[in-house]
Amino acid sequence: MSDDDRRPVLVGVGQVLQRDADPGQALGPLELMAEAARRAAEDAGGGRRLLSAVDWLATLNTLSWRLRNGPRGLAETLGAHPTAELTTAVGGNMPQSLVNVAAREIQAGRVRVALIAGAEAVRSLRRARRAGSKPSWSSGGDGQPTLLGDERPGNSDHEGAHGLTLPAQIYPLFENALRAKRGLSLEAHRAELGRLYARFTRVAAKNPYAWFPLERTADEIARPTPSNRMIAFPYTKLMNAILDVDQGAALLLTSAAGARALGVPEARWIHWWGGGDAHEEPWFPTERGDLAASPALRAAGARALAEAGVAIGDVRHLDLYSCFPCAVQIARDMLGIAPDDPRELTVTGGLAYAGGPGNSYVLHSIACLVERLRADRDALGLVTAVGWFLTKHAAGVYASRPRPAPDVRARDAALAAAEAEFSAARDAAPAFTREPQGRGRIVSYTVLHDREGRPERGVVVGGLEDGRRFLALTPPDAALLEALEQSEGVGRTGRVERDGAVNRFTPD
Repeated sequence: MSDDDRRPVLVGVGQVLQRDADPGQALGPLELMAEAARRAAEDAGGGRRLLSAVDWLATLNTLSWRLRNGPRGLAETLGAHPTAELTTAVGGNMPQSLVNVAAREIQAGRVRVALIAGAEAVRSLRRARRAGSKPSWSSGGDGQPTLLGDERPGNSDHEGAHGLTLPAQIYPLFENALRAKRGLSLEAHRAELGRLYARFTRVAAKNPYAWFPLERTADEIARPTPSNRMIAFPYTKLMNAILDVDQGAALLLTSAAGARALGVPEARWIHWWGGGDAHEEPWFPTERGDLAASPALRAAGARALAEAGVAIGDVRHLDLYSCFPCAVQIARDMLGIAPDDPRELTVTGGLAYAGGPGNSYVLHSIACLVERLRADRDALGLVTAVGWFLTKHAAGVYASRPRPAPDVRARDAALAAAEAEFSAARDAAPAFTREPQGRGRIVSYTVLHDREGRPERGVVVGGLEDGRRFLALTPPDAALLEALEQSEGVGRTGRVERDGAVNRFTPD
């Protein structure tokens, strides 16, 4: 085949939402994937014939239900016979990473039809457990699929000892660093977060597959109330990704020649123009240099845009990964999008409102973007995807028309510039010590709250006078925790020392 015949295209997308199904009737993750895959095949106009042609099948890592071999179980359900069965490491970056891998395999002529599927049934599993039952969901097929992705844990044991294990506990550290870097007051910052996510709710309200299709005001999102308790300063509950969902999605990709042979109308095609992947070093979040930036996200976006041969200003439709507000803002900054840019930053409504089905959210991003681009034929779209704690990144550029022949010199120059910037940022990370002693200052911090919304623990990322980075807890003093939420803590000085298994930072 010619290069033109081999160009990769998305031909079918499917989404499924299962809300409050009877625990005894609810579909499990693999069953939700199968339904989403059937919808994707119907969306392409190929039906069962298209599914039977799948020779590369990947399923996302599931959190709610352990699968032995998800790809084989899904293939058997759909009547497919893939020669490649793949699954993934944990990471919200993996849907876009899988698309990048599949597109390149198609481009190289090694894959005819690729199916990527993912789903979670957290909501139904919890309801079943509350009812004292266990679902009889499929656990997949036999055999061992090929694993894609980096399996390293997202946080260190040192971070875990200081209470930093979950995204809701770690992402606020990025947010508070970002606020201080921008010089915003706490009140102005809170209002800005509310306005940012109020825009997301307006998109979710129009999304038929959103878990919360409800428009909310900025004040409703930003102001702590009994029904919108503080989770970890400065994030209220309505700023956190929602995992308690039953959602699934699937994508079908093939080549231009494959789409023609399978009878997929060209009006259904969405072309993959380019993709990029990168991960942070240092890997663990509190050891990184600038907590208000993500060099790897910048690199992933730059690689995707360079391969596509376009600039971020050429892109009309965006879905920036949105587990928390800081992820959106940092992605915006890393991609060179101005804070007052009028473009919407989501096509779904985001993980807090459209829903965050584990590692699979970005399948929904891409599915919604495909629908946007089918309706807006001259536009370009870009998706970003994040794994762990702004750790693993992927990006992809899409369009309803074929990618023009690349300007190889301009592409290579853009890639070289991106790589040089990425290397310099990684080299600038400070040394980290697990046993700090002496004077230091707060680089970022958060206050973790209990399930009643009460301040419970202060966590500080700090810098010693010699420049080394450290992690510590504050004294368990209610007045201090309250003060850190009422006035800026970044930049405050104090003393840090070892206190048993943890470090303790006492502000002046």
